[in-house]
Amino acid sequence: MRFIAATTAAALVLTACGSTGSSGAGGSDAPFRVLITGGLSAAGVLAANAQTSVLAAKAGVEDINKAGGIGGRKVELTVVDDAGDVTTAVTKLREALASDSKPDVFLNSGPSTVASATLPILKQNKVLAFNIGPTKDSADPKQFPLNFDIAPGPVDQLRGFVAHIKQKGYTSVGVIHGNSAYGQTFGAQTQQALSAAGIPMVGNEQYDVSSLDMTPQLQNLQAKNPQALIVDGYGAPVGYLLQSLQKLGWNVPLLGNTSVSATSLVSSPPPAGVLGTPQVANLLMEVFKSTSFDPADQKVNAMVTTMSGLGKIPGNLVLAYNYDVFAMLAAAAKDAGSTDGAALAKSLEKPEVQQAAGTAVVSRYHFSSTSHAPNADPDAFTFVVPSKVLNGQFGHPGA
Repeated sequence: MRFIAATTAAALVLTACGSTGSSGAGGSDAPFRVLITGGLSAAGVLAANAQTSVLAAKAGVEDINKAGGIGGRKVELTVVDDAGDVTTAVTKLREALASDSKPDVFLNSGPSTVASATLPILKQNKVLAFNIGPTKDSADPKQFPLNFDIAPGPVDQLRGFVAHIKQKGYTSVGVIHGNSAYGQTFGAQTQQALSAAGIPMVGNEQYDVSSLDMTPQLQNLQAKNPQALIVDGYGAPVGYLLQSLQKLGWNVPLLGNTSVSATSLVSSPPPAGVLGTPQVANLLMEVFKSTSFDPADQKVNAMVTTMSGLGKIPGNLVLAYNYDVFAMLAAAAKDAGSTDGAALAKSLEKPEVQQAAGTAVVSRYHFSSTSHAPNADPDAFTFVVPSKVLNGQFGHPGA
């Protein structure tokens, strides 16, 4: 089932029964209202990723309402298609805030440009928010005290890279990244992380994401003979980068970041993708452990069962963070004895609340009073070979 999200007053609302209990301003009998926006009608992979994000939120609502809701209040989820457009996202958010059904919580489906535009509005209106498009200061409680970034950023992901590189015994590494805002941040933070870990980085090259050929940058790196190459890219640039490597005949081990693993061409066979071709023979990609099929992972498998029961999972589970939100909110409401946004935010900073949440996509978030970044542990990540994706997961035997 595909989501048909409202861009008018007739937004999709998902409800289920829940018991009553302590509450914030909405009252114990009022629903706990959550608004999520996403580029459901955007082009290509952006739409698939937004649809996965929204489907995860819908599954989170279904499961938490079966468990009694948030602070005893049943959850209503309103889905708005922002087409990945900042202006549309801002307009729809303002409309919701001015309505008689002001949201208690706001979720987005990325990208970071939407977060940059909506976070100041949410702050002004004192609305609790969870963000999967981190910006430079979105995780700073001094700037946005009611926002929590739930998508691990480069710093989190690089903990996984460092652990993997040490495990493999690589003694020199090269880096190639795009000139997007994320790519530049990833390149700079990779250099810092490798240096701090004592891993020599022999080169750090940047390519233009609009380029069709990255051969010059790759030649510069090849000349320095790294034992492995860390790769950042998303969408079409990943294909051009792999083509350029093949043209050079350079058979260096490739370590792709989560942007690479979220690019559908690496999990699709020709003609739509490159799965099974020599271009990906040397590629390993970082993913969350939840994105790699494990029959023993009960929490993730329960999430997948709910998601797939509601509709086809179009992207991989790296976009399913919003499922975790509802378990965290329920644990925070129990701790706070309230569903007031500020009270929930304070409780979300407590380690015991994060532990009690028992989240699935990221097994443990580490928010604090000084950082609202997820600060994921290194063991939250693993590296996988390219494969077909089934139910949002790599390595599924049924794919």
